[in-house]
Amino acid sequence: MANQMRVAVTGSTGLIGRALVDRLEAGGHQVVRVVRPGGSQDLDPSASVTWDPAASRIDAEGLEGLDAVVHLAGESIAARRWSPEQKERIASSRTRGTALLAGALARLEAPPGVLLSASAIGYYGSRGGERLDEASSGGSDFLAGVCRDWEAAADPARAAGVRVVHPRTGVVLSRSGGALAEMLPFFRLGIGGRIGSGRQWMSWITLHDEVAALVWLLNADVDGPVNLTAPEPVTNRELTAALGRALRRPAVLPTPKPALWAKLGRELTEALLYSSARVEPAVLQRGGFQFAHPDIATALTAVLAR
Repeated sequence: MANQMRVAVTGSTGLIGRALVDRLEAGGHQVVRVVRPGGSQDLDPSASVTWDPAASRIDAEGLEGLDAVVHLAGESIAARRWSPEQKERIASSRTRGTALLAGALARLEAPPGVLLSASAIGYYGSRGGERLDEASSGGSDFLAGVCRDWEAAADPARAAGVRVVHPRTGVVLSRSGGALAEMLPFFRLGIGGRIGSGRQWMSWITLHDEVAALVWLLNADVDGPVNLTAPEPVTNRELTAALGRALRRPAVLPTPKPALWAKLGRELTEALLYSSARVEPAVLQRGGFQFAHPDIATALTAVLAR
């Protein structure tokens, strides 16, 4: 971003949110954290806005004077096993929070120029080896429905003239959290390996490139869905082999499905680890975004060296 901006961020304590706030502040931009009641005790009052999506309450006055909003908040998909109640929490945390924020922005005298309202590549569902970009149709499973409703909940801001972008994020690679952090202990012990056949496609992005893409989107002349994935997705077999090489450990033992069922439950296991989405970042590539880590070998070398 060429000019200094005042940017509000929800989900600022999550893996992506923390890294994004650090990047924005390092660039001289003012960050306003959107936090739950009691979450702003250690923050300058001018640098935080309180909201409570479950109670449909937000300090709309604190949103005045923003240049941009990055909305990342939502219940973790893999926080616990999926029950009907947990699936409802996953869905409602996204749609209610987004609708509350988008509605508040739409009612401002001077809304921000852009809202980056998070989504995920779960939008596409499990599609085998089909090549998917932003023009591809959505899936029909639970996560696809969540993403569709999540994106639609931002429509009030769009109708008010805000440029709304939906970053559809893939699997974020970081040592600090997410899928890779869960895998590393097993691979370091030499007991990591492919899941199932290993033929399922995984569309990934490093945390560094994820944050760089979000910052790029604040000023890019694009709207609507944007896939935040690296240009070279890999199969699960390719990922585990690359991780084994990077750690100089064997990666030949397949992970038994019953062990995953025992930890995650069947439905979550299938949705997270056996689904296949070969997603391409067409919008980022057309716009000239430069990936620091375009391939899995480069990515793992960079992530594991940090």
